Amino acid sequence: MTKISVRVWRLVLAAFCALVALWLVAPSLIVIPLSLTDKPSFAFPPTGWSTRWYGNFFDDPSWTGALLSSVKVGLLVALVATAAGTATAVALTRSKFRGQQAVRGLVLAPMIVPVIVVAVGLYALFLKAQLLGTTFGFVVAHSVLALPFVVIPVTASLQGFDRRLENAAAICGANRWSTFRQVTLPLVAPGVVSGALFAFVTSFDEVVMALFIQSPYLQTLPVKMYSSVTRDTDPTIAAAATLILAFTTVATLTATVYIARRNRVR
Repeated sequence: MTKISVRVWRLVLAAFCALVALWLVAPSLIVIPLSLTDKPSFAFPPTGWSTRWYGNFFDDPSWTGALLSSVKVGLLVALVATAAGTATAVALTRSKFRGQQAVRGLVLAPMIVPVIVVAVGLYALFLKAQLLGTTFGFVVAHSVLALPFVVIPVTASLQGFDRRLENAAAICGANRWSTFRQVTLPLVAPGVVSGALFAFVTSFDEVVMALFIQSPYLQTLPVKMYSSVTRDTDPTIAAAATLILAFTTVATLTATVYIARRNRVR
């Protein structure tokens, strides 16, 4: 193929990717103007503009409490799932044992098994253990769902890691923990950060599991939004959705910039 043909195909591919991205993002972007409407309806496009629904969101303790609960649970899940997922990825990539593939499949099962099935099982277990509506219960349940999203990027980083660097550290007298902390972990940090971000977003957006294990004293923002949209047509839910969209976008861009800088340094 000539250079002109290659350039044309690249332009066609770029245009196609842009159209697909627009198709995927457009439904999410519609909530932004809906959150600024001046009428208590979801009529689109809005006939007027107002920030009253953001005022309703921040003035209502139930909405702000749900937001704080989601952020708290999400941060705890990111911490727990990242630690457990990183350890699991290291074990699966650095050791050989009988039943390894079965363990790998078990770890990745939450990505395949319908969430409603996992939710029903955990509901029965948490009901007996009296963990329904507790922060600990939410963290455990969401960490189960988030674990595969940590294991996958960390495993990919470890598989592309040069093991000779660890051998060099061992020759210099470093023990296994020092080698992992000072050599391995800094070099696979982009995968760990990606996993932590995915874990947080998975917890922050989860609604099916949260519907089963919620209580009147602990309700996450997605559950609050679901309850609101089933009762009335208050555009406050659009304001909440816009805040979630902005929050997750900023978190994703921050992590992307960090990973890109780490890769350039490497």
